[in-house]
Amino acid sequence: LPRGDCSLSRLLRRLLSARRSLEICLFAFSSPQLGRAVQLLHRRGVRVRVVTDAQYMGLQGSQIGLLRHAGIQVRHDQENGYMHHKFAIVDRRMLITGSLNWTTQAIQTNRENVLVVEDAEYVKPFLDEFERIWEEYNPIHYRFF
Repeated sequence: LPRGDCSLSRLLRRLLSARRSLEICLFAFSSPQLGRAVQLLHRRGVRVRVVTDAQYMGLQGSQIGLLRHAGIQVRHDQENGYMHHKFAIVDRRMLITGSLNWTTQAIQTNRENVLVVEDAEYVKPFLDEFERIWEEYNPIHYRFF
């Protein structure tokens, strides 16, 4: 964990509070610290599911391959356009959303925003969107040419 009370350590504390589930819907995910936290949750028995953008999951430094290798369920888009969402849901009760891609550059350099909400009125639409995308990106629906 980073030393002191910085934005990254606050985000990590929220993620690591997960006891049952973590749904992640991200455009880009290359932060090693956040990747290790997600893998730790998976090893603790938290059900982790990740939706990401196909074009960005294979870039150098992406954590997606490591997450898959660890046994974490990952699904991605298969169409033109970006899967550009940036949110996570902890235990179906806490929403973490904003402009932040989970990349080292975004965390260390960019001007970003992150909002953490524990109000079911706001969490539910994001959870519904995650479930809709999760089903849409099910590999049984992929088209091969």
